[in-house]
Amino acid sequence: MSENTVDTLDTIELTVPDQAAGQRLDAYAASVLPFSRNAVQRLIDSGDITLNDRETVGKRKLRSGDIISVTPPPPAVTETLPQDIPIEIVYQDADIAVINKPKGMVVHPAAGNPDGTLVNALLYHIKDLSGIGGELRPGIVHRIDRMTSGLLVIAKNDAAHASLSEQLKTHSAARVYFALAEGNFKEDSGSIREPIARAKNDRKRMAVDPEGRSAVTHWQVLERFRLYPEQDITLLKVRLETGRTHQIRVHMAYIKHPLVGDEVYGRGKNKLGIEGQALHAGELRLTHPSTGELMTFYAPLPDELENALRILRKKTGCDA
Repeated sequence: MSENTVDTLDTIELTVPDQAAGQRLDAYAASVLPFSRNAVQRLIDSGDITLNDRETVGKRKLRSGDIISVTPPPPAVTETLPQDIPIEIVYQDADIAVINKPKGMVVHPAAGNPDGTLVNALLYHIKDLSGIGGELRPGIVHRIDRMTSGLLVIAKNDAAHASLSEQLKTHSAARVYFALAEGNFKEDSGSIREPIARAKNDRKRMAVDPEGRSAVTHWQVLERFRLYPEQDITLLKVRLETGRTHQIRVHMAYIKHPLVGDEVYGRGKNKLGIEGQALHAGELRLTHPSTGELMTFYAPLPDELENALRILRKKTGCDA
């Protein structure tokens, strides 16, 4: 899911923090939800935003510990049209296609991104796509963030979709990422096993939460860049065992090693010319839904990351 999109009808619960005490309900809700002030007011008027399980008014003053419950409106039904947007198809047969998604492209249409997405491009370039994901997500089995580049597998029929979804659920399909993280890791490898949920006080973020869904991230150091007195940077190979929203970004920030360029969980600004998180889905392993063949696909690092590595190696005297 992209950072500013709500695509679920599940109720969201927000706990009012101490610093928000005294604020109006409508003003505070608009500041932490991806809705305008007018949209928030409509949700309050319709009873879809309640305070402590009771309908209320927008001008109600908040107290620390109040519970705001929000039922998002259903997404607008729109026709998703094919668009002639260039995409890199790494592999394709009658059942699956593997795409190398560029950084900056949203995977599927949603609020704020009605077109120009990977789905729009797929509808133009690929004749058959599974229908399990619905009109807005044909063929989409899994997603990566807008500012993350790399490999996605697309299902071209419902049987393939069901098989791939089961592989992801049981972890028999493997997704490997390459990332630049801030700081120097004391160990050469490790695992992060911390549950993740949507942040209680900010709908746009995810967070480690004991009440969240289980999440496991395995990491391995590939290269260290000691940049004293600047911030050290580490090149990591990361394998996902689960697939929670923003999982790698949240877990790395949790252990005090946010990804370089991450504007949500890290510092954002950097001297390497990286816009958005330095994260690339470079390897994908799966079992073919029809043949049973174990297949591995690779996508080389994008130019942005290669350029950053050249800069880092030159700074540390490791350039070839």
